[in-house]
Amino acid sequence: MPFVRISLRKGKSPDYLGALADNIQRALVETFDVPENDRFQAIHQHDENELIFDRSYLAGPRSNDFVYISITTGRPRTAEMKAALYRRLAERLAQSPGLRPEDVMIVISTSAADDWSFGNGMAQMTDPDWRLRAAGGQQ
Repeated sequence: MPFVRISLRKGKSPDYLGALADNIQRALVETFDVPENDRFQAIHQHDENELIFDRSYLAGPRSNDFVYISITTGRPRTAEMKAALYRRLAERLAQSPGLRPEDVMIVISTSAADDWSFGNGMAQMTDPDWRLRAAGGQQ
């Protein structure tokens, strides 16, 4: 149930943005035990002065194509799974849309199951009867 926020500078084509979002999802499915249809993403495009980043801190050199990927997930993953995701994301995004690995920054945050509501005013992840109430219209 990850929620992915993708931040980058304005000016990329719809095809570029689609390849970026699609390959992030594919990497999550391949390495992070995420079902294919569990896809929630938001793309945030910023003016030059609205996305501020150091060009060399702990990696780089970073270019104007820098992308910040913030992944909020419910279930904790192992360090090995996180490392595999970092590698696979860099590989996939290098293939399409053509991002340099130096320009990909990823931050993973973990939350508890009761921190999520997928709609209808319910905490579906912690409520074993949510499907019954949702089908019957009860809350």
